[in-house]
Amino acid sequence: MPEGSALAVPAPAEPTPSGPVPGVVLLAGGGPFDRDGTAGPNKPLKDLAWGLAAQGVAVLRFDKVTHAHAAQVAADPGFTMTDEYVPHAVAAVRLLRSLPEVDPSRVFVLGHSMGGKVAPRVAAAEPSVAGLVVLAGDTQPMHRAAVRVLRHLAGPDPSPEAAAALDAISEQAAAVDDPGLSPDTPASSLPFGLSGSYWLDQRDYDPVAAAAALGKPMLILQGGRDYQVTVADDLPRWRTGLAHLRDVTICVYDADDHLFFPGTGPSTPADYGRPQHVDLVVVADVADWLTR
Repeated sequence: MPEGSALAVPAPAEPTPSGPVPGVVLLAGGGPFDRDGTAGPNKPLKDLAWGLAAQGVAVLRFDKVTHAHAAQVAADPGFTMTDEYVPHAVAAVRLLRSLPEVDPSRVFVLGHSMGGKVAPRVAAAEPSVAGLVVLAGDTQPMHRAAVRVLRHLAGPDPSPEAAAALDAISEQAAAVDDPGLSPDTPASSLPFGLSGSYWLDQRDYDPVAAAAALGKPMLILQGGRDYQVTVADDLPRWRTGLAHLRDVTICVYDADDHLFFPGTGPSTPADYGRPQHVDLVVVADVADWLTR
């Protein structure tokens, strides 16, 4: 973990009479998120952290390296999704396991969105991880999902500006699929201005296969109103790829969006600008699974 990265470790309200408590490391989604997963007025990782801690789970969360060391990351053309998550998450797991209040045999990783996608890679790098909780973990390749999401937001009759943006992201996504993609491919020609190295790491990674190879307990959660990671496009890959494993639980929360905020009607980007909180049923279900 880079020097200066901030950590927050809210302790459980009270140690259980039976001894040390389970622990969980939280991983935010893609982007330069802080330890709270701050998105506008909302802090979904803080909601999860305090909700789980109140129910007897030790929680460790941290500012992502893309938040704490943004300039350093931007200056590294070889930076990848693995660099973004794995060494920092492994260090967090080891720190949590070292605390006397925590049962070192029951330290889990919970990832949201891209954090859920990369969680199996974290567990492969740190075999002590007891299991995974994946919230809205995307399985569709990110560059193709970006085209799908933008097409969804543009609607059936896109404006000229939306149509131009859709054409641009489609062209950039095609560049990711190009067999000629290399670390030297200009980032300006690729989605979100991320480097060729970043996209090669993404393109070659199958989160479902990585999860299936672990043989660890898993809880997979999906919001029914999520338009970014969806019941139709992503969840079937988890269901099919993990169907042969015994200790996998999959739950869909029909009223919840990508951040597991409950609501009604189609979810839109504007929803994230309104103060909300993570569905209490989701927090309770995660806590129950972790403490079992």
